[in-house]
Amino acid sequence: MIRVAVVDDQALVRSGFTVLVGSDPDLEVVGEAADGAEAVALAVHERPDVILMDVRMPEVDGIEATRRITADERTAGCRC
Repeated sequence: MIRVAVVDDQALVRSGFTVLVGSDPDLEVVGEAADGAEAVALAVHERPDVILMDVRMPEVDGIEATRRITADERTAGCRC
């Protein structure tokens, strides 16, 4: 089972991806986040295998969140 986190500032987009990913029996959605800061916290807490990350978000964007996640030893192995 591949553990997936979904990150997007638009709730409708996030919900759509969550439903789509959740419909695959080999994938499990382990959490959602609405911005990059939430994504970093989610990655540390849930340690997903893959993060579907929006690039353009307020506050901490997807690029910066990806940098933080990949630099953190606690999230080693997570792919953004």
